[in-house]
Amino acid sequence: MSAKILALDTATEQCSVALMVGEKVYFRSEFAPRDHTKKILPMVDEVLKEAGLTLSDLDALAFGRGPGSFTGVRIGIGIAQGLAFGADLPMIGVSTLAAMAQGAYRLHGTTHVASAIDARMSEVYWGRFERQEDGSWNEVDAECVIPPAVLVEEVQKDDNTWAKVGTGWQAYAEDLANLSLTLTDTDMLYPDSQDIVYLAQFEWAKGNTTPVEESSPVYLRDTVAWKKLPGRE
Repeated sequence: MSAKILALDTATEQCSVALMVGEKVYFRSEFAPRDHTKKILPMVDEVLKEAGLTLSDLDALAFGRGPGSFTGVRIGIGIAQGLAFGADLPMIGVSTLAAMAQGAYRLHGTTHVASAIDARMSEVYWGRFERQEDGSWNEVDAECVIPPAVLVEEVQKDDNTWAKVGTGWQAYAEDLANLSLTLTDTDMLYPDSQDIVYLAQFEWAKGNTTPVEESSPVYLRDTVAWKKLPGRE
């Protein structure tokens, strides 16, 4: 893992930037639910200055592609595209749910993680992830947006203990308490660019980058919103 990658994320209430150069990570992170647009570019400038690099010195620009707040995800990809376009960098979108799984491993060493972000509208963004020997993550449950009560019906118990990450566990504690999984608590509520940049290295190694104009967010509600429009079935 030797690519020089800058990552940023504004998909949730947390705003963060991380730059990985070799084994060194420069990062800034702040809880700023309404100030993403004010905070993110100064953070980018700070980590680049600390590393002694410019955008043109980098290999790629990674971003939290969602799911998360519609506004937050749009802000993140818009800023990332602007930076990448100006420096002619390829882009790497990273799941915010998978990033939280990596964060739980970084902080607690957990290898089985259940990610749940409060999606509002009585739903959660959900995904389960299992860490592989090479440090990557396997998706056990595909990312989805789902009512907690329906999730309880669909998830099957297994022999693993799953670490809980994300805001969904607090927002829908009563419903999610009925999950058949064996669960353990963590203090991981939000994705962090430190973990996004780590996962982006795996995508870089596999050649999974996209041009600026083809990079896109993941809302998970895209299809639902589209079908609600007249004539858009």
